[in-house]
Formats: sequence, C-alpha cells, structure tokens
Amino acid sequence: MTLFRMAALAALVFTSSAEATEMAFFVKNLRKEAVAVELFSRDRETVWPGNDQVFLIDPGSQKSVPLTCNQGEHICYGAWVDGNDSISAGVGPDNDQPCDTCCFICVEHTTETIDLVP
Repeated sequence: MTLFRMAALAALVFTSSAEATEMAFFVKNLRKEAVAVELFSRDRETVWPGNDQVFLIDPGSQKSVPLTCNQGEHICYGAWVDGNDSISAGVGPDNDQPCDTCCFICVEHTTETIDLVP
C-alpha cells in the first residue's frame, strides 16, 4: 500500500468517526418507591452515569440527566426499584430485557422524557 493510500484511508477513518453531542433525559418517577436508573448505549460499551453509579430518583421526583453521546447512537434506559431489582422497567438493571419503547436516538440539543409509572 502506498503512503498516499494509507494517508487517504486514515483521513477517511477520522472523518467518519462519530461526533460527540449533548442531549438530556428528563426522568419522572411516578412510583411510591425510589428508583435507580442507568442509560445504556446499544452501539458501544458505555453506561451513564458509569463507574458502578446510578441516577437515584426519589418517589414523586424528577431529574434532568444531561449526557454526551455520539450523534445517532441508540440509548436505552434501565430502571428498577431501589433495593429490589426484580421490579424493573426498560431494559432492566443488566441491560438484558427486551423493550420496544425504552430506546432513543442521540440527537444534539434534544431532551427525551421517561415516565416511570407504577
């Protein structure tokens, strides 16, 4: 492979990489128990908030969760009753439950709403 072809290939790889963007999730806990929430990327091994942390939302409370994601990335939520992960919503605490309505696409400057109902 010539040096020119290698440089052209490298330029193509760098220009086609995903662009980081900011978006937010507005999570409303309509339950009578506190819930733990994580957001999972379906396109790469990324979890928000990460580092074995969760977003904890008190009963009847709401929380805005800003994050940086890749434009077009698929992000799914998993939620469960704090202290009892057998009561869960979305893709669950282990990101292994099927869900047709709990995933969103990362779009710059957008906010998606998640209602956690009893």
